[in-house]
Amino acid sequence: MGVMAGVAVPDLDRVTDTEVGPPTSWQTVVWNDPVNLMSYVVHVFRTYFGFDADTAHRLMLSVHHDGHAVVARGPREVMEVHAQAMHDYGLWATVREDTR
Repeated sequence: MGVMAGVAVPDLDRVTDTEVGPPTSWQTVVWNDPVNLMSYVVHVFRTYFGFDADTAHRLMLSVHHDGHAVVARGPREVMEVHAQAMHDYGLWATVREDTR
């Protein structure tokens, strides 16, 4: 540190190990299963998440055709609550780190 007019000033050429990045985001992922009807999955998405019919239907088709769909993004604790709610509805859901 240098001194300038009686005030300590950090050396700007000094390298620090501190990195500040964006807060980590998480996803709730609903997975395909052989048990639940597509209409039921749409119903759950509309009831729990409040999605409109088109969004719920599009996400259900992703689950059906792609094997999974990301239905929510946010803090880990909230995503865990969503995953548990999906389990309570009988759907298979997991939480994973958001990589986008």
